[in-house]
Amino acid sequence: MRMRDTFLKPMHPEGRRFVAIFAAVTAVLFLIAEPLGWIGVGLTVWCYYFFRDPVRTSPERPGLVLSPADGIVSLIEKATPPPELGLPEERRLRVSVFMSVFNCHVNRAPVPGRVSAIAYRPGKFLNASLDKASEDNERNALVIDTEGGQRIAVVQIAGLVARRILCFVSEGHDLRGGDRFGLIRFGSRLDVYLPEGVAPLVSVGQTMVAGETVIADLASDEPRRSSRTT
Repeated sequence: MRMRDTFLKPMHPEGRRFVAIFAAVTAVLFLIAEPLGWIGVGLTVWCYYFFRDPVRTSPERPGLVLSPADGIVSLIEKATPPPELGLPEERRLRVSVFMSVFNCHVNRAPVPGRVSAIAYRPGKFLNASLDKASEDNERNALVIDTEGGQRIAVVQIAGLVARRILCFVSEGHDLRGGDRFGLIRFGSRLDVYLPEGVAPLVSVGQTMVAGETVIADLASDEPRRSSRTT
């Protein structure tokens, strides 16, 4: 990898107008006072990095469930998937990945399969790291049906700062594991609901890389992993 590629990442098209706005404001700030202009430069660079869309290498072994987002695992607990998806009202293990405003916010498919349901629900904008954010916040939920007949629910949840959830796919869309399917602006969370009997292979506090980190294996009976902080 070239040194330039370490710092310069592709930007998602959704971010172009925001970077342009930040840059225009920065130019005005330079006219007002140079120190303010340099603050604007820092914010413009941050905006560019917020909308970065780096290339990811996704493992393709059947059964792997990949992280749908960059960030930190904030919760692992049993919960019922959003009722608007029409799934059976049974509690599943839910793995929640919290994205700060410094994480890449492009969302990726956790498993390969066909999108069989998409449901948007307006709501509040509580801190996305809180448990009740899954129920109260604005959200967009998808069901992906795998070739093995398992149904994986993945939910985009708006956060305290986030004010727009974007979904790039529609019902009937075929996805590969790690494919881009959406984006949330400015801080948020992704929930993945695992099928009954599938244990997570990650722990609370672990750092996730969207489309690369394996969070579970549908084809394995490996027990839930323990962890330690060093």
